[in-house]
Amino acid sequence: MQTFKLIAPCHFGLEAVLKREIYDLGYEITRVEDGRVTFTGDAEAICRANLFLRTAERVLIQVGRFQATTFDELFEATKALPWEEYLPKDARFWVKKASSIKSKLFSPSDIQSIVKKAVVERMKGHFGISWFSEDGADYPLRVFLMKDEVTVTIDTTGDSLHKRGYRTMAGAAPLSETLAASLIMLTPWRGDRILVDPFCGSGTFPIEAAMMAANIAPGMNREFLSQEWSTLVPRKVWYEAVEEAQDLMDTSVETAIQGYDIDEKVIAVARENARRAGVEHQIHFQRRPVAQLSHPKKYGFIITNPPYGERLEDKKDLPALYQQIGEAYARLDDWSMYLITSYEDAERYIGKKADKNRKLYNGMIRTYFYQFLGARPPKRTRHEGTTQL
Repeated sequence: MQTFKLIAPCHFGLEAVLKREIYDLGYEITRVEDGRVTFTGDAEAICRANLFLRTAERVLIQVGRFQATTFDELFEATKALPWEEYLPKDARFWVKKASSIKSKLFSPSDIQSIVKKAVVERMKGHFGISWFSEDGADYPLRVFLMKDEVTVTIDTTGDSLHKRGYRTMAGAAPLSETLAASLIMLTPWRGDRILVDPFCGSGTFPIEAAMMAANIAPGMNREFLSQEWSTLVPRKVWYEAVEEAQDLMDTSVETAIQGYDIDEKVIAVARENARRAGVEHQIHFQRRPVAQLSHPKKYGFIITNPPYGERLEDKKDLPALYQQIGEAYARLDDWSMYLITSYEDAERYIGKKADKNRKLYNGMIRTYFYQFLGARPPKRTRHEGTTQL
């Protein structure tokens, strides 16, 4: 089976989380850059990466990587790549996106046009024809330039992997599914621990957590472009990957995941999204303000995305809101709290300095992932055949 270099883009600053996911799938990582992890794998890897990766934005096949500082160099180097090994004669291909950072070639539209022409010229020479019907499967190309190094790829995914297929509706400031999963994976939370999101909105944090607990592959409820690439990725390989995902699912697992919000309509949306994800029985959603947050048990987790006050009229409410968050957290016994926000006075009004703080971008918004670490629960020990705490 053909071996590929595969590139998985992710949120900047979360490459280590994606790297761990790829290792866990059993693939060798060859390169880690800002916002991208490159690994090697075959057609099965394309299927499994699309189905199982929770933190990647998409899965790309790297066709070539080379230096280019002129459009002539870009054209010739692209034309020299073995496109016939990837694209069938009837392929519908176009340059979906071109981006350039710190490179002499910086016009996306010109880069797109030249790469497309170069691929056509290569295909003409190989197939011995001068016109292509392009009425077959879609093969969108993506081109990245960084400091004059060009990476030319084919997108195997289609719609970004954050589109799991369960979220038909979202709240006012939704967190992407891939970012939510990445943030959960940055914490020590596991499926047998308590998790509460007091600003759950459309339910992304609780739903992603429940899917992790039940081992539901995030790509189970959607389709991918490469499912139509029968020559490059045989249908049988897709069937086997989906069967593996189905075998690993355990929706009978018991969880203690709760989502609260003050908006009853948003809670209804969250419940519907959870139902579509197949985890509605694993999450307790309820209309409840953060001031009423309480829990009798120890060692739980708050993982949440509270309001940022991006609109000026909302900023005046933030001090009181973050003070309520701090007061609610103080009432909980040995809990940990993880929250992502762009509000720079968050720690001041929570009344506590975070143990850790990571700067991240949520879309174009610079945010901070504040981590308040509670006590760890006692380790379970075996004593004379019984399990004790």
